[in-house]
Amino acid sequence: MLGEMGHKLFVGIILSSVLGLFAQPAQPPTTNAALTINFQEAGEGKVATTGDFVLTAEEVNPVISALEEHDIQVTALHSHMLTEQPRLFFMHFWTVGSTESVAAGIKAGLSHVAVK
Repeated sequence: MLGEMGHKLFVGIILSSVLGLFAQPAQPPTTNAALTINFQEAGEGKVATTGDFVLTAEEVNPVISALEEHDIQVTALHSHMLTEQPRLFFMHFWTVGSTESVAAGIKAGLSHVAVK
């Protein structure tokens, strides 16, 4: 999913590792199983980004390392549910930087996530 609102861009990415985990007849199979990444213009050649990754336990540390190597701050790591399988963690992030550096950091984080 890709959307635009003014000078903002938002992206939703479906996770193949948890597809169908929350599926019920009245809900699409992607409910609660997507990454959200938001971008906003932040001056000439700069972009602000924030969002969240939905991660399995095995994905958490590699994604944190990839983001931090690109100066993207992890602002929160938590869980929403108690008994889901696989266990899911929601990791929020934030940064402001050049378009190229932010894109490289997000790409590095995504390289450690099973996406569809």
